[in-house]
This record gives sequence, C-alpha cells and structure tokens, in this order.
Amino acid sequence: MQWETVIGLEIHVQLATKTKIFSGASTAFGAEPNTQACAVDLGLPGVLPVVNEEAINMAIKFGLGIDAEINRVNVFERKNYFYPDLPKGYQTTQLDKPIVGAGHVDITLKDGSSKSIRIHHAHLEEDAGKSLHEDYHGMSGIDLNRAGTPLIEIVTEPDISNADEAVAFAKKLHSIVTTLGICDGNMSQGSMRFDVNVSVRPKGQEELGTRTETKNLNSFKFMEAAILKEVERQIDVIEDGGKIVQETRLYNGDTGEARSMRSKEEANDYRYFPCPDLLPVVIEDSRLEKLRADMPEMPDAKKARFISEFGLSDVDADILSGDQATAAFFETAAKSSDAKLASNWVLGEVSRSLNANEITIADSPVSAEMLAGLIVRIKDNTISGNIAKKVFEALWNGEGKDADEVIEKKGLKQVTDTGAIEAMIDDVLAANAQQVENYRAAPVEKRGKMIGFFVGQAMKASKGKANPGMVNQILKKKLDS
Repeated sequence: MQWETVIGLEIHVQLATKTKIFSGASTAFGAEPNTQACAVDLGLPGVLPVVNEEAINMAIKFGLGIDAEINRVNVFERKNYFYPDLPKGYQTTQLDKPIVGAGHVDITLKDGSSKSIRIHHAHLEEDAGKSLHEDYHGMSGIDLNRAGTPLIEIVTEPDISNADEAVAFAKKLHSIVTTLGICDGNMSQGSMRFDVNVSVRPKGQEELGTRTETKNLNSFKFMEAAILKEVERQIDVIEDGGKIVQETRLYNGDTGEARSMRSKEEANDYRYFPCPDLLPVVIEDSRLEKLRADMPEMPDAKKARFISEFGLSDVDADILSGDQATAAFFETAAKSSDAKLASNWVLGEVSRSLNANEITIADSPVSAEMLAGLIVRIKDNTISGNIAKKVFEALWNGEGKDADEVIEKKGLKQVTDTGAIEAMIDDVLAANAQQVENYRAAPVEKRGKMIGFFVGQAMKASKGKANPGMVNQILKKKLDS
C-alpha cells in the first residue's frame, strides 16, 4: 500500500526582548539557575503583571512578515495545569483572540518548486521554567530563569507532506524571525523549538490518520530524523495490524532514539479563562502603520533582488537570502568584487570551512572584505583559482590581514610572463617526448583529453603559479604545430 504523510508544526519562538513578558526580570541566557526569576514570574501573592510593549511589537512584526491578519483586540488567558517548572500553576497565554491570525509562509523545495504553507495563527505567551535531570549533582532540579520569557507560538495548518518540506519551512521561518530581529535564532539555546505533529494515511484517502506529537526538537537535523523515524514507525504499526495511539513522544537527537512520553487519547481540560490581571490589548492603526514602515527587507524580497541585481540563479539566491548574516556577508563581498564569484565562494569554501569548524558566519575569521580582496586578485589574474584556495586557507588561519599580504609573504603571485611560461612548457615537452608523439598521432577529437597531462606537468613545474589559460593556449599551439 502507498502511504501519505501529513505534518503540522507548532513552533515556539523566544522573542529577543531584554526583559520578560510580564516583568522587568532579565531574559539573558546563561545565568546561574534561579537568579533571574522575580516575584511576578513566580506568581507570588499580591503581584501584578504588566505587558511588555516590545513583545507586542515583535509579535505584530511577525504577523506583518507573513502577510497575516493582525487582530486589533487580543486577550491574555490563563491555561491551568500543574507541572514542577510552572510555579504559578497556570501559564498566561492566548487562545480565542490571539494577536496574529491566518497567514502563510512560502518555501522553495530541493527540486526548485515552491509551496505555500498556511499559518493558522500565532499567539503570545510566557515560557515555563526548565526541569534539570542530567548532571545536576545526581538529582533533579528546577531552574526558573526561563519562566516568563516571552514567546510566540506559531501553529501551521497540516499542509506539510514530508520531512524535506518540514525542514524547508523551518529554515524559512528561522530566516523570517532573524531578519525581523525578533529572535536570535539560536536553536541550541532553545530560542526556537519545534513540536511536530505527524500522521499517515493511505494515498488518496481524505480522512486524516491518528497523529502523534514529538516535542521540543531544537535543530533542523533532529527534526528531519524524528519525522522520518515516526513515519516509518506508524506505517510499520498499521501494516502489522496495529493502531496508532494519539500520544506525545520525545526524540533524542544524540542517540537517535524515540519514545512515548504520555498518552493524549483524552483532551486535557486546561480550564482556560481570561486573565483577570490583564486588560485586552488593543492595536491602534498608528502603531500598526509605524511598525509596517519600519519593516526590513524580507527574505523573499531579498531573494528577488539578488536575482535581478546580481544575476544569481534561483537556487543560489534562495540559499544566500535565507540567513540574514549570510546575506549581508555575501552582499558586502559582491559589491566590492564580482557577484558570481562571491556567491560561489560563500556557498563553497566559506560554507565548508564554517561547517568543518562548527561556527556561524558571524564568527568567520575571513571577513566579507577580506573575501572581496581575494576575489579581486582572482579577477585581475594575480592568482589562479587553485592558488586562491591556498590564500583563503592562510587568511582563515590568521596568516595575514588581507589577500595581498598573504600573496606577497608566500610568493604566490601568478606567472603571466609569456617567455617564462614558454620556457617551462618547452622543458615539459622535452621531458615527455613519447607523450608528445602519442598526442600528435592521435585523432583530433581525442587530443582534448590528452592535453590535460601536459597542463598538469606544466602547472607542477610552475608550482601552480602559471596562468592556466596561458598554459593551455601555449601548449596547444606548440603541440599542434
């Protein structure tokens, strides 16, 4: 039987405010446990919450960024449940009147096609604390520093059909929130966390299958692996005659293991009711228009501009515009050198080096200006493409402040003197007389491949410094004469 996968996502995005959503306590990451939770965050008797205006503004910006409806009147409600890291016994959130209504996010898939993923809504809420179970003096503990940190929870429609689409959506969403400046996007610190709802059904069936929810995935790689594993598990269960149980599941990215956390066969009664301590939030036209006027260039607009202004391919423009820091790096390098070469280098050597060293482009030891200087020297034939890789490696390792210094220090300037190249080629041909004879005896259509041997020998003799174009030109002239 052929199967279809249906996926919906719930994404918690931690807003980049300096203080919490209802108090003045700091949201800075990395403080000692329980040093950044004030009386309001703990819900102590007599305290009153005050809404963080910047959190409201950031939620509106997100709504504008995905062409969503902005609900002019939105209400905070109490979601009542007990958990050790929820000291108040309830979470202040939004249910019936969230700040952001229906919108959409357009994604580009690996085959170059596009798809629009509908957003059902996004609501503001406070984060809970964090339970500590590992490496905590052999015990479990609670860190309430995170309690009260402002979040938007983004809920998609079940429009996603496979793990590739889910990852493409997640990356696009990451690009949107970081471009807007409403989230730092640091997934390892929990700034974005994905809950994945997965179900399968026979191909062509309209009715949805029973879904499971895998919670708190904090990397694209883990999300992809968790979806693939859960799809495979559900199909195996059904084909073996079993039934899928609606449940909450966990996935361990380090071990690749997935397990059931708790059953969700019955809906929890959270006894929602409007928060008596918070008035409805009314969004005025003036606030909406001011925020709209301050919106940055969004990823889709940036992609279109990269294609028209720099002549990039759709695929390259999509990747380069997908991350704010990468886009800025590329654009700086492109405007000072050659756009196509800048694109190739950012997507090639720069990306490989960043991945190998597990750092972001913001921490690259080779700046955009340094890369631009390197590309200029390729363009003016001071160095060849292969030598440029050696220069880049030296810059990466801190062996010079710019390409010119490295080229001078290491004597890497390309040989373009015709006489010097001809002398080297004459030596190569004299040392390989049999190969020369074989070349001249071969049919013309086979000589193109055979000349590569002589090019390699000439480049070796010049220690890679000879201009490859001139080497090819002079070699062909001498061999064919």
